[in-house]
Amino acid sequence: MFDKLFAAQQKAEEIKKRLDTISVYGEVENGAIKITATANKNITGVSISEEFLKNADKEEIEELLQTAINKALASAEEVSATEMQASAKDMLGGLGGMFGQ
Repeated sequence: MFDKLFAAQQKAEEIKKRLDTISVYGEVENGAIKITATANKNITGVSISEEFLKNADKEEIEELLQTAINKALASAEEVSATEMQASAKDMLGGLGGMFGQ
């Protein structure tokens, strides 16, 4: 029983490591602001085009940054949920043996 729980814990760690290698993106204004993040919701890059920066005011930049970040984090959440669901199916299949199924 403990072996299966340990295996499930190891699987969760593997998923976390894999999510660190998956990049997701959020962008606004046709790519004027681009955010890159991992599927573990760590922001890894921020890009603002020079042309946009010259013509935008502080409030507009802040608002659009927030929108782009939220888009990237929503994408990360989707990828993470998909990975976790797939893993849960695998783990539940393996844990069924603990209960005589």
